Amino acid sequence: MYIRILAIGNKMPSWVVEGFDEYAKRFPPSCELKLIEIPAEKRTKQSDIKQLIAREGEKLLAAIKPGHKIIALEVTGKSWTTEALANELKRWQHDGRNIDLLIGGPDGLSAETLKKAETKWSLSPLTLPHPLVRIILAEQLYRATTILQGHPYHRG
Repeated sequence: MYIRILAIGNKMPSWVVEGFDEYAKRFPPSCELKLIEIPAEKRTKQSDIKQLIAREGEKLLAAIKPGHKIIALEVTGKSWTTEALANELKRWQHDGRNIDLLIGGPDGLSAETLKKAETKWSLSPLTLPHPLVRIILAEQLYRATTILQGHPYHRG
């Protein structure tokens, strides 16, 4: 199984790339983590935010692979403890499909993208900066894999 993170935004600072890569390289071969960056729409003072969100949503939907389980990161989604995430990951693995995790742009995900998602997951009720979400997401998914493997990384 592999997990793809489809994220609006590219050209991240080096600390974001390094942080994400650090966790991604730790994943076991049976559960590979990949990042697909999708450029954000240009924003100006005159931008129609609804149109920008819709265009970003179209790009995300076009990047989804057929047959993949689609999970949208959304502040109003389900919130899991780390142990519950490990159980979800186990279910995802048993489902036999690859995963596409969707991270919206600065203004969130389009309604069409949220409709397509089978699950909506909230990392936190806090508003997190999108670059940081990538690292938190990679670390938590890595932590969940270590729980399933009985690895001592998680000491919760």
